[in-house]
Amino acid sequence: MKRIFLIVLDSFGIGEMPDAAAFHDAGTNTIASCAKSPYFDLPNLGSLGLFNIDGVTVGKKVSEPLAAYARMTEASKGKDTTIGHWEIAGVQSPNPLPTYPNGFPEEILSEFSRRCGRGVLCNRPYSGTQVIQDYGKEHMETGSLIVYTSADSVFQIAAHEDIVPVETLYEYCHIAREILQGEHGVGRVIARPFVGEEGSFTRTPRRHDYSLMPPKDTMLDHIKHAGKDVLAVGKIYDIFAGAGITKYTYSTGNADGIEKLISYMDEEFEGLCFVNLVDFDMLYGHRNDIDGYAKALAYFDEKLPSIMEKLKEEDVLMITADHGCDPGYTVSTDHSREYTPFLIYGKGIKPVNYGTRDTFADISATVLKLLGVVGESDGKSLL
Repeated sequence: MKRIFLIVLDSFGIGEMPDAAAFHDAGTNTIASCAKSPYFDLPNLGSLGLFNIDGVTVGKKVSEPLAAYARMTEASKGKDTTIGHWEIAGVQSPNPLPTYPNGFPEEILSEFSRRCGRGVLCNRPYSGTQVIQDYGKEHMETGSLIVYTSADSVFQIAAHEDIVPVETLYEYCHIAREILQGEHGVGRVIARPFVGEEGSFTRTPRRHDYSLMPPKDTMLDHIKHAGKDVLAVGKIYDIFAGAGITKYTYSTGNADGIEKLISYMDEEFEGLCFVNLVDFDMLYGHRNDIDGYAKALAYFDEKLPSIMEKLKEEDVLMITADHGCDPGYTVSTDHSREYTPFLIYGKGIKPVNYGTRDTFADISATVLKLLGVVGESDGKSLL
């Protein structure tokens, strides 16, 4: 019974791609920024071959890495979560998802407002923590929804839980998702509930993402159609709008996600367990918190032996990322256009340097090859 455990260290980039300047990301390097922290300590990832990957200039290379490794290039025209995960799953996106640096057009907002029966506040790119401080009072007085975006392809709706019950906020997100299709098909509609009083509003953990459906079948669909299992941990279910997933669980953060991964490793299944660990991106990359990011990496590295010990004879462990989010890049707090690492470990995997790959989609082709599943991918198997 063959199982593959694919872990996405959300935003763990390893250096700018050649076209980074076109994305306003020249000079970004997430791993190099984290390496400046005294908390950067990754002996287990290093033993697998992380620091041996092409272009990685930090850490100590090992003479006999335990894993095969490669530097992954994003072929899609984007640097967001949705496009990055879709490409990992075998679907390249030649066109970027729409973004709204000047806010959403009136025809979108008027239809959304009409169907929700509420007004709209803000409607421009904004920090998620700052927008509730600046508009929270007016929201509570009027009941109007706080709608904002970012450099990513997102339509975010913030509402106080005492003014708009969370289930109602989720209904509003479904409405927005129905409206935002085609030309305005943003990658994600995101519910951002918050609580508290004026001057001390705080977001709650009941965020929920409503993703655009992938434009074609991904490796998840192919694995499911072959009668095998696809288990999802964290926001994987939301990113793929549930498509191709047979069982899922959300997580409250990296520690919880790792524990739920380990719990799934104790189950009997055949197929793929796909895990997203979001804290690197959400808590540290976007907040320019180098030490926090480094501590989170060190925590994952500390837990890695426990994960590896759970692997059975035919199991394979894969570790990668979906984009960068350089905590040391003070020009912006947005995602960064970077190469990502790929480590593949298992008893049947020969430790080889697979160089720099043309697309994240090579991961999906490798997964399908290992599982013996026939399915289309925009990449080529490393094997």
